[in-house]
Amino acid sequence: MSTISETAGDDTAGEVARGQENRTAKRNAIVYSVCQALNGSAAPVNFALAGLAGSYLLGPDKSLATVPVTGFSVGMALGTLPAALLTRSMGRKYGFMVGLVMGIIGMLISAYALVIGNFLLLCLGTTTSGISNGFGQQYRFAAADRGTPDFRAKAISWVLIGGIASAVIGPQLIIYTSDLLLPVQFAGAFLCSSLLFVLAIGAMSFLDASPAPQEANAAPVGAPRSLATIMMQPRFMVALLCGTSAFALMTFVMTGAPLAMVAEGISRDHAVLGIQWHVMAMFAPSFFTGNLIARFGKETIVATGMIILVVCGVVGLMGIDLWHFWLSLILLGLGWNFAFIGSTAMVTETYRSHEKNKAQGVHDLVLFSFVALASFMAGLVLNAFGWATLNMVIFPVVVLSLVALIALLRLERKQTGA
Repeated sequence: MSTISETAGDDTAGEVARGQENRTAKRNAIVYSVCQALNGSAAPVNFALAGLAGSYLLGPDKSLATVPVTGFSVGMALGTLPAALLTRSMGRKYGFMVGLVMGIIGMLISAYALVIGNFLLLCLGTTTSGISNGFGQQYRFAAADRGTPDFRAKAISWVLIGGIASAVIGPQLIIYTSDLLLPVQFAGAFLCSSLLFVLAIGAMSFLDASPAPQEANAAPVGAPRSLATIMMQPRFMVALLCGTSAFALMTFVMTGAPLAMVAEGISRDHAVLGIQWHVMAMFAPSFFTGNLIARFGKETIVATGMIILVVCGVVGLMGIDLWHFWLSLILLGLGWNFAFIGSTAMVTETYRSHEKNKAQGVHDLVLFSFVALASFMAGLVLNAFGWATLNMVIFPVVVLSLVALIALLRLERKQTGA
């Protein structure tokens, strides 16, 4: 009888501990979501405006107009490893605050570059902003550090819900402040964006930085494995491939879209609103993506996202009216959401808690290196071959990702004997 009572008591204590841990995880996820909304608003400002600002500063040859956008993507890649190192040494709260300070600096540099008409300085400013965004990309992993295993996919979705606000804040900031410092175009939007990072620092101060209780992991706990060992896992490689493909394709098409719309005679404001609808579609599904993953599985949601990206490419090839651009951008965001959240959740299954910093850091370094390449190539491909070619690139990349995903599932079923 005593043994039964002790067991019941242990179960009750365990339930209480898990409930408390999930409450802490939810609070932190909300903090990260608010910071995602504020920090993330810099992304639409840079993606929608940096290419147009670059074109504004350049002469007749506009082939390098998207280089400032590439600078932002390069900055994201450069920021990933410092983010992992600083959040490990300083803790999540203060490490992320350093990233937010970088955001303030980057936006101020970009505004000043436009005032003095310096294209290279603009690239430096967007790169610095990108470094800040590289820190912000770690929010999703940080949210998944806390809570029970079944809460992790939901935590990632909760963080990305903050992107819904950024989908409104960023584009509306552009529309209402771009002409604030006339006759210098766009500088006002970059200047006002710096204030968003100040607010984000205030929000980050509410983060619960207490250490998470040690959780049992699917892999046996032991000495940290080498980075090569972690990366050579089939699940890590396929998750990285799918996440990188989704993010790079999204960046590739999105970077070229505002320039393509303006080239077709569509107004700047309509081009910016197209990006707003796109960013909204990137993050709005996060309200239910976590639940869909819990019901149908990570791999199914990743595959669904890839198929939606194919539909995006088809719509983009159908015509060049405003609705073609807007619908393809909405589908682009929706496909990214499913594929990226699903692949991120897959990655969290491949490392132990004491391996998370290096695994997350190298994952995002690889991912955003390809994103930077995609944003750079977008301007060159658009200038040389046109909008249709940007959309056609989607198809082979999606096929490769789906083939790898199917191969992974077959391998895992064979290993488990299922």
